[in-house]
Amino acid sequence: MTTARKNLISLVDTPYYHCISRCVRRAYLCGEDKLLGKSFEHRRQWVEDKLIALSKVFAIDICAYAVMSNHTHLVLFIDADKAKHWSTTEVIQRWHQLFKGTLLTQQFMRGEALSEHLQQSLKETVEAYRHRLTDISWFMRLLNESIARQANQEDNCTGRFYSQPSLALTLRAA
Repeated sequence: MTTARKNLISLVDTPYYHCISRCVRRAYLCGEDKLLGKSFEHRRQWVEDKLIALSKVFAIDICAYAVMSNHTHLVLFIDADKAKHWSTTEVIQRWHQLFKGTLLTQQFMRGEALSEHLQQSLKETVEAYRHRLTDISWFMRLLNESIARQANQEDNCTGRFYSQPSLALTLRAA
């Protein structure tokens, strides 16, 4: 039986993790399919571009990565201390690079006055966003979903492109 990712990650033990995402249905992530005589090498750039974009938003650093023909390997460092020091505005700005946010976060960013009740709600929302911006599951979801959508569109198909990402604990040398 598999263990939920949230039970595998312990920042007290290590902030370093090795994640692997594998393609399904014998799909090519990159490289050349000799059977079809088709190159998928351009997809490597999709992965690299998305990794760069996500690393600028999340408090997750990419220590190493490899893009193989049907899977990726990532070694990630979760920088929770960096995220703790982000201001409310910085957290919301980062989240809004990924998603539209809520009406409340949009009002805050426009500088509109918020009642005490709404300020408390905003604080709770910001803490949820801050947590998500240090969460490997959110990082991998956004990476894989965008690549899968592009690949499925290019392959003229629908459905899963990746299996569930796996996670391996990578211990830091003392």
